[in-house]
Amino acid sequence: MQPKILLVDDREDNLFSMESILEKDNYQIIKADSGKQALKILLKEVDFALILMDVKMPNLNGFETAALIYEREKLKHIPIIFITAFNEGEENLFKGYRTGAVDYIYKPVDPDLLRAKVAVFTDLYQKNHRLIAQEQKLKAANKDLENEIKERKASEDKVKELNRQMLENIVRLESANKDLDRFAFMASHDLQEPLRKIRLFSDMLHAKYKDILDNDANVHIARIQKSVERMQSLIKDILTFSRISSEKESFEFTNLNTVVQEVLNDMESNVLEKCAQVNLGSLPSIEANPGLIRPLFSNLLGNALKYSRKDVSPVINIRSEINMLAANGNGLKKNQPSRYCKIYVEDNGIGFEQEYAEQIFDMFKRLHVSNEFEGTGIGLALCKKIVEKHHGFISARSKVNEGSTFIISLPMVQPKVQQQPISTEGPSN
Repeated sequence: MQPKILLVDDREDNLFSMESILEKDNYQIIKADSGKQALKILLKEVDFALILMDVKMPNLNGFETAALIYEREKLKHIPIIFITAFNEGEENLFKGYRTGAVDYIYKPVDPDLLRAKVAVFTDLYQKNHRLIAQEQKLKAANKDLENEIKERKASEDKVKELNRQMLENIVRLESANKDLDRFAFMASHDLQEPLRKIRLFSDMLHAKYKDILDNDANVHIARIQKSVERMQSLIKDILTFSRISSEKESFEFTNLNTVVQEVLNDMESNVLEKCAQVNLGSLPSIEANPGLIRPLFSNLLGNALKYSRKDVSPVINIRSEINMLAANGNGLKKNQPSRYCKIYVEDNGIGFEQEYAEQIFDMFKRLHVSNEFEGTGIGLALCKKIVEKHHGFISARSKVNEGSTFIISLPMVQPKVQQQPISTEGPSN
């Protein structure tokens, strides 16, 4: 900043002389030709680095003007240098210092001395202003820090409360899931017996009276048998889903080629009926539960055959690749496997809109009407449950009338995570 200097002298030539001496040092010079005018200027402006004031002035002399200046709190920081003659005497010098003056310059004014003294006080003024600015910054930073600490403490308290609520919700959800799984298992199990009887008696009715009953009656019996068959498939899938939810983790090294080949052998008649071509690439051996891996591939391959296009022979490609996850850059957590087997099941079927790629794994979610493609709507939800049971991931890519690709990522070796039981009493205080 450009320091401001107030020159006070009743003689115009003295003002001009001092201004000429100081102008080369890039000061902002304000001039007053009397003590009264200086006071008027100081009523409006207080940011002066220095006041150079003549002692002998009419009406208000320099000492009187200085005394009035220092009565105002806002002006007490401005240093005053008196301009005086040698013959003023020591008594007047003491009077000036008592008034508040910081120094004297004697007439005739020595230009070099004037510039040197002014430079000292303007330098102090600038340093003082920098210190004040720094102090304001520190105060502002300290206030921001205090606010940040308060906000952080409030956030930490909020996080603790949310964690407590989350733990309580986890306990309740686990209990509700167990109750739901038990209910689904028992309800499905209890429904099987009456369904078996309905199917048995409808079969007996059809076998004994099919030649006696008219066509409408036979159609109704056939519909009953078809509905019973669909209900039995649904109950079977619900029971399977419930068993997977409650089944303990039991993993062993499993050759995926062997498992997929067994599934294809079981589906041989369906493959032949559809004139399908299945290309099975080399799949690795991974740590898995064979009893769960079979229904995983059975559902995926079954869907690939079921949702084939009319007049287009199904082509199914099964391949794999092994990926390494880096510990940094991929958010790899402690005990998380670093090697994953990514398995692709590709088909050239009817496909679906990509916007439904996540919804298809929901329970009972079907994108096609039941009279066009049979099914219970549980198959892909079952696949997701099996993959998650293996600490893996499943996703899908698809285009309508171009086919679908299901991508299963399974760890080569299951993570050795020691499960910590969650107390049903909730978190301690």
